[in-house]
Parts: sequence; structure tokens; C-alpha cells
Amino acid sequence: MPIFALNEEIFFPPPYLANPDGILAVGGDLSTERLILAYKMGIFPWYSPEEPIIWWSPDPRFVLYPSDLRVSKSMRPYLNGNRFRVSFDEAFSEVVSNCQKIYRPGQQGTWITAEMLNAYCHLHEIGLAHSVEVWQEDLLVGGLYGISMGRCFFGESMFSKVSNASKTGFIRLIRTLEEKGFELIDCQVHTPHLESLGAQHIPRELFLKQLAEGLKEPSLKGNWSVLLSDS
Repeated sequence: MPIFALNEEIFFPPPYLANPDGILAVGGDLSTERLILAYKMGIFPWYSPEEPIIWWSPDPRFVLYPSDLRVSKSMRPYLNGNRFRVSFDEAFSEVVSNCQKIYRPGQQGTWITAEMLNAYCHLHEIGLAHSVEVWQEDLLVGGLYGISMGRCFFGESMFSKVSNASKTGFIRLIRTLEEKGFELIDCQVHTPHLESLGAQHIPRELFLKQLAEGLKEPSLKGNWSVLLSDS
């Protein structure tokens, strides 16, 4: 399959034209309009600072259905006790910055470029990108961020400075989104951590079908610290 070169036109080829590695296109920009179109089509950007923007649509796709969430007994003290405080949209840029800077074994550098950080902060400002913060007293010790459209959540990255902090935030997010009627969490690509929580591979064709159904629902747009305050 050819890899498509994008220009200033806000356009993507059909996702099924991605190559066997999942790469669909290169180039373009991270404008709000292009990112919104990408997520609606099941496409996401992922690239290193020295590379052009690379757009992906892998097959199979790694997803989590909220009803399939698995919570181990060892997590109960973290979820039922007072070890952490979990919040939504209280410190979006701090969460993304921590995801950008956190050390990950076997990974050199980061795919969250300055351009990427600015683009997602703008999506947050218009109510489409959201963060989950995990606090120990007044210290931000874990969190994650992603995009929400319709009744679908597209996870981007997470970080943890204290054992089980990001896992606590993720579990709290999934439980809250399930209460709000979300049915699909896009995890994009496989990690053992997310697999242990119930994520699974599904064919891209099925993912795109379920994505289209989820996008028919109204988006939970705005600041989630207010919209989810009753959860």
C-alpha cells in the first residue's frame, strides 16, 4: 500500500488504505480541524520530533469496552481508600507535560512534541480534550489525557510517579464514562498494562463501525471538572 503525502487540504484517505504497519499518511499539520477529522475517521498522529507527522490507522485496533474493565483485588485499597484524590480537567497542560517528560524503559525521547502539546491544549480549550489527574495531597503523581467525541474516548498517554497512580485514574475514568453511556475506549496500540485491565484487539473494520455508531451521540463537550462533578 502507498503512504499518502498530505498537504494543506484538510483531507485523509480511507483508513483501510493504511499499510501493514498501520501507517496511512505523512505530512499535513496538527490544526484543530485536521485533528477532529482524523479522530472521527479512526486516525491518530504519532511521530518523533525529527520525523514528519505520521498518521496511523492500525489493524487490528486495541480497544477497551467499559463493561469489560478488570479491576484486581490489589487495587481496591487505592479505589476505596484515601490514598489518592482523582480529578478531571483541573491540570490538563500539566498532565500532558508530565506524559511528555516521564521516563519510559526502552524508549528514547518522546513522541509528544511541543507542536503536539500545543495542539491538544487547544482541543482542551474548546472542550474536546480532557485530562484525569491523580493527586497525593497537593502533588500531581499520575494522570492521563485523551479526546472525547460522541460517546467514544480516545486515550493518548498516561504517566505515573507513584505506584498505581495512573491505574487508579484510568479505572476511575472508565467507571465514570460507563455511567455516562460511553461504550468504546480507543487505546490505539497494545500495551500489557492496558491488556491487564481488559483491553483487547478487534478488527479495524469493526472498530470503525462502532466508532461511527458512537459518534452519532452528542459529545460531552466542555470542562469535565464541572460536567462530571456529580460522578
